[in-house]
Amino acid sequence: MKNLFSILSRKRRLTVFIASFIVFVASTGGILYETTKKTIVFTIDGHEKVIKTHKETVQGIFDDQNISLRSEDYVFPAVNTRVKNNLKIVWKPAKQVQLVTDGEKKTVWTTATTVAQLLKEQKVALKEQDKVYPRPAVKIKSKLKVTVKSAFPLTLVDGGVEHQVWSTSTTVADFLVQQGITLNQLDRVDPKPEDPVKENGVINVIRVEKVTDVVEEPVEFAVVTKQDNNLTQGTETVVTEGQKGLLQKTYEVVLENGKEVVRNLLNETKLKEKQDKVVAVGTMTFAQQVSRGAASGQEIYVSSTAYTASCNGCSGTTATGINLRVNPNVKVIAVDPNIIPLGTKVYVDGYGYAVAADTGSAIKGYKIDVFFPSKSDAFRWGNKKVKIRIL
Repeated sequence: MKNLFSILSRKRRLTVFIASFIVFVASTGGILYETTKKTIVFTIDGHEKVIKTHKETVQGIFDDQNISLRSEDYVFPAVNTRVKNNLKIVWKPAKQVQLVTDGEKKTVWTTATTVAQLLKEQKVALKEQDKVYPRPAVKIKSKLKVTVKSAFPLTLVDGGVEHQVWSTSTTVADFLVQQGITLNQLDRVDPKPEDPVKENGVINVIRVEKVTDVVEEPVEFAVVTKQDNNLTQGTETVVTEGQKGLLQKTYEVVLENGKEVVRNLLNETKLKEKQDKVVAVGTMTFAQQVSRGAASGQEIYVSSTAYTASCNGCSGTTATGINLRVNPNVKVIAVDPNIIPLGTKVYVDGYGYAVAADTGSAIKGYKIDVFFPSKSDAFRWGNKKVKIRIL
């Protein structure tokens, strides 16, 4: 019985020893396995992490991390590079981006960090005036849509003032908004707002306004003639002087770019009535002027002098209305109507046939003044006694 217990005790000790040995070997192997791993710094899309690995190549590390690579991805160093301790691996996964350039769409894979880098990568050259959405500094993310609108030159005429500008607009309305131009109620634009914008085109903004203009205009008077048989034929005298009227007119004026294009009369008001000029026109002939008080055929002797239409104190118009300046060849004598009535036809020796058609302050009694058109003729006549025959 004692031997039996001794045998069992030895078996237990052997079992414990073997188990302990196995644990020791396993622990030592595990420690040895971990200590032989290489340390790698793995940068994934800008984020660093440290990993330990027994993989022999960079590709093996990606496989170990369950990462599937695309041909467009950026990997450094190359996937066939052998792994060594403290190796730095950089991986930038390519992102899918939609690039729209002047309406032309294409899908690209890129490892660019920003929109600006993407455009450079795609060889899209930008002018200062071009528009890019989103802004060039925006970071690239998957499914991002990048739009490029190339600017083109245009001529803008605003209110008659010309400007050379650049635009990325598709319609005239969009162009006006882009340029910060506001149309007032009456303004118009050519081409129409819905029309497309074309390179090197001309956009003409016509500024239209309506204003009220009040003006005063003179109204010309008419000249009215009336026949007067008390005046010698061919003579005229003003009965009533004419006066201009005054009319106030209110206009609606349409201006385009500051220049008048339409003027419409709204109303008019008479401020002053016009007064027509009335002129009496003589119709009496010399035959009608012969006085009925003088005896036909009578001869008398009188003192005579001579005068002209421009002598001192002379008006140029006779007492009977004959305009001597207008009728310089008329034969007229000035008389004392108490001796020879006005209108009497006479014959004056040395002067000829004449009409008694004028008077004078110095012509009293048997004295006459003979009319001549020039001073030289009047001086030659002088002062002399002549015979007059009443006709």
